Amino acid sequence: MASSAGMRRAGVGAGFINGVPYDIIECRYSPARWTRETLKGQNGIHGYSENPQQGRIIMSIRDAGGMTVRDFNDMSDAEVQLQLATNKTVGGSGLWCTEAVEVSTGEATMEVTFEGVSVTETPTS
Repeated sequence: MASSAGMRRAGVGAGFINGVPYDIIECRYSPARWTRETLKGQNGIHGYSENPQQGRIIMSIRDAGGMTVRDFNDMSDAEVQLQLATNKTVGGSGLWCTEAVEVSTGEATMEVTFEGVSVTETPTS
């Protein structure tokens, strides 16, 4: 009989920026390398164009007294790592924070977006 731990498919175990752990509310990530657009003409579909796509990790985190929100805006060579509940690891290095971070004081939450040349995912073995 399989254990219930082997059935877990969702959730984040931990999130780190430059080795510092943060209180994670939710995350999204994209390791996509390409974006494609269909090329259409009046006589039909001609094919597609292909352009590079940046990797992206978006984290919704909780503000805390020991952190300075403005510091995120200065992050331009960051290492971001997620350890997912499935034991998959998602991460990238040399990432930059692309959004002006705003804090919602009602819940002390903020969304930080990091982008870069590559975001990788390492599945569980």
